[in-house]
Amino acid sequence: MRQASLTRNTAETRISVRIDLDGSGQARLDTGVPFLDHMLDQVARHGFIDLDVHCEGDIHIDDHHSVEDVGITLGQAFARALGDKKGLWRYGHAYVPLDESLSRVVLDLSGRPGLFYCVGFARERVGGFDVDLAREFFQGFVNHAGVTLHIDNLCGDNAHHQCETVFKAFARALRMAVGRDERAEDVVPSTKGAL
Repeated sequence: MRQASLTRNTAETRISVRIDLDGSGQARLDTGVPFLDHMLDQVARHGFIDLDVHCEGDIHIDDHHSVEDVGITLGQAFARALGDKKGLWRYGHAYVPLDESLSRVVLDLSGRPGLFYCVGFARERVGGFDVDLAREFFQGFVNHAGVTLHIDNLCGDNAHHQCETVFKAFARALRMAVGRDERAEDVVPSTKGAL
């Protein structure tokens, strides 16, 4: 059972995360940042990952700490749920369109954190959400999940669509990478023998 629960408390945020990599796409989300909840719902639904994320943060200042720290905590829980990484496909990729927007995400569950992010948003905010925080979420995630992640928005002129295609493509790439290769159930997918 590839599940993990984690709590992370700081002076800025109090976060609890529960993740099931073999779920059905169910989500219970209350981060205090409605647009982030909407994006995490995409990750759950399109990644077939069950997510339970609760955050109490200093959103009276702004959303930055909450968004970044949710990424950090989710990355930690994801790494724990993966376990020894035996039998994983390891690599994942997806192209996802939404009307005029198209995004590509490619990732490697390598154990080496790296974010390569090329998203030129059409505007600075989606409602009250600062789109710069999308990058902060993914940076927190990769640093603590040990994932190499390439995100490219290939086209789009609606910032909501651009961000949504990024998160949906991320979900689909995760779904592929965490998939089980029945031919290699007891094998770590690396010539080094470790990830």
